[in-house]
Amino acid sequence: MKPNIHPEYHPVVFLDSTTGFKFLSGSTKKTQETIEWEDGNTYPVIRVEVTSDSHPFYTGRQKFTQADGRVDRFNKKYGLKDENAAE
Repeated sequence: MKPNIHPEYHPVVFLDSTTGFKFLSGSTKKTQETIEWEDGNTYPVIRVEVTSDSHPFYTGRQKFTQADGRVDRFNKKYGLKDENAAE
């Protein structure tokens, strides 16, 4: 790597604003806010809106808006019966 062209990489605590979930990771982002971590050291804090603790995909609270496929929607729209369906 070329010297003096890359931003400083340092440990940062990411804080989920919605759930309060915190994790320590590395980042080049800078902030003035700090927090004391579990190891007793003070680290900069970056507040984020979504983490694996609050994202619906990871929490299992995902809503499926499109339950049926295109063919089913077409058949419903035009009142067609499914020939393969058992009666």
